[in-house]
Amino acid sequence: MKHDSSNLPEFSREKYILEHSFTPDMMPATRRDFLLKTGMGFGALSLGPLFGLNPYEASAATAAGLATPLAPKAPHFKAKAKAVIHLFASGAPSHVDTWDPKPALNKYDNSALPGLEGLAFGSPFKFQQSGKSGVETSEVFPKLGELIDDIAVVRSLWTDIPAHEVAARMMHTGSLQLPKPSMGSWVVYGLGTENQNMPGFITIGGAPEWRQSAFLPGMYQGCNVNYSSKMDLDNVIMNIRNQFTPMERQRRELDYVKKLNQMHSAQLQKDAQFEARVQSFEMAFKMQTEATDAFDITKEPQEVRDMYGTTEVAAKLLVARRLVERGVRFVQVEVGGWDHHGNLETALRGKAGEIDGPAAALIKDLRQRGMLDSTLIVWGGEFGRTVTRDRNGSASPGRDHNGRAMVAWMAGGGVKGGQAYGSTDEFGARAVENKVHIHDLHATLMALLGFDHTKFTYRYNGRDFRFTDNFGNVVKDLIA
Repeated sequence: MKHDSSNLPEFSREKYILEHSFTPDMMPATRRDFLLKTGMGFGALSLGPLFGLNPYEASAATAAGLATPLAPKAPHFKAKAKAVIHLFASGAPSHVDTWDPKPALNKYDNSALPGLEGLAFGSPFKFQQSGKSGVETSEVFPKLGELIDDIAVVRSLWTDIPAHEVAARMMHTGSLQLPKPSMGSWVVYGLGTENQNMPGFITIGGAPEWRQSAFLPGMYQGCNVNYSSKMDLDNVIMNIRNQFTPMERQRRELDYVKKLNQMHSAQLQKDAQFEARVQSFEMAFKMQTEATDAFDITKEPQEVRDMYGTTEVAAKLLVARRLVERGVRFVQVEVGGWDHHGNLETALRGKAGEIDGPAAALIKDLRQRGMLDSTLIVWGGEFGRTVTRDRNGSASPGRDHNGRAMVAWMAGGGVKGGQAYGSTDEFGARAVENKVHIHDLHATLMALLGFDHTKFTYRYNGRDFRFTDNFGNVVKDLIA
């Protein structure tokens, strides 16, 4: 039977409405909430973590008195780098063909190497000294070679396990096995973001594991964009623009949903995945006004677009600059295809040609805009390659996996350019001088961003976790 209060006296109508209206305290309790409220002693305390509750942990936003966890935050100490562009060369580029010349290896070409198995594979590429610093660079990077005085090459990098998936996980998360937060998630957790209408961490391509936030709150997870310069802008980031509801109405709907979510959290319990979903809806609404504009490279002057080039890699690096310019804290671009087990001479030259011009243009463009000092650029893969022919090679040989020697380079963001740090042995088989482990690289990146990596932690399951695990030393010679 339908109740009707229209014929009741005024005082009775008010009482009727009050008695038949939904109020927050009527929100039903879950079994978990019931146990939480009625449990006693250490038994109840032990159940807390199962419900996502930690009485000893306050969020970063609450501790800092911030209105939002993504608000800009100060690091431990003043630093030049304020944003990162990570160019991940997935597939693992060969160090001895790109940034680590080994003339001794060429002398043994197609012969046995002392202390090593297999036949030597001398690099088919020539190296020459470049810039005022005289650092040797490969012929496959002519334009980057011209900018070597802005670049610090790390020739003594190494990792633990030379398997693609495992090594990529190590490079991005500092972990070989456990699901831990990615580099970009750590950076946004520590620094927040300058633009509240854009995600603080954006990836252009790449695997989900490379942008995961793991046990950090979901708002720090990377937002992936499968960008192509040929795509319609409304399709670059799917499902952020509502084609049927005007912005004003969307705003009212989100505000109402937010109130309901707050009631849910107050009466039941907070849930990390639920909070992350709420944040994603809010971010999607905000992105409608700015995100598509950031990916519209047709708004760039023609001379700038010509400087980068017309390839897809060029467009992605130009977008990376536009994102950082708009306050995005961490941008990762996958520039992969470096797994050269065969046909190395042709394949590597082609991949190097794809990144050489656009990466050089990125450095120049950032400098012209006064952004190079505050933007850290990092290029590298997940491991290096062998100095011998893969499986003794063929008419078109390649190189197998090698975790004992690899290379990376950095530019901008407080990096001391014009140097090649560390070295491998005479053939390039393993790092020997000033060795830099992946944990050391991560510690150095954190230092360039203003963090003491030993104190940059997040408490989870009763333990303080950090990006560098329990290892890592800052390579101070790489910092200007």
